[in-house]
Amino acid sequence: MKIRQTLLMTVLGLAVTLPAVAQFAKPEDAIKYRKNALFVMSQHMGRLGAMAQGRVPYDAKVAADNAAVLEVVSKLPWAAFGEGTDKGDTRAKPEIWKDAAKFKEATDKLNTEMAKLIVAAKSGKADDLKAAFPAAAGSCKNCHDNFRSQ
Repeated sequence: MKIRQTLLMTVLGLAVTLPAVAQFAKPEDAIKYRKNALFVMSQHMGRLGAMAQGRVPYDAKVAADNAAVLEVVSKLPWAAFGEGTDKGDTRAKPEIWKDAAKFKEATDKLNTEMAKLIVAAKSGKADDLKAAFPAAAGSCKNCHDNFRSQ
């Protein structure tokens, strides 16, 4: 499991360092990339949320491991909302491109709250995780409500 996580982190780290233009030969590649990054992000948020909400027992190591993944993955999707990625197999609303400033504000807020959640999850204290999770989850919900079709 540790080798798999290390490999995932290495691959994701390399992906972050590549220029966005080089990552996506076609708009559908960008759409697939962002959908996958957001899916991985949601999986790890869900694991932290289950602990923060008391649905599963708090485990400091599991929280820190999930936070480590989020530290990388939460930075990935945003470069994949480029020109031409508003059509195709996507639930992204046109508002992302029509009101780019509002979308950037929402993603900046998400990144800020995600950074706080990551610190809290790595602290080893359940109360820190419980305190930071609602704001991070709320930032995710805000983007879903305003920028994603159901």
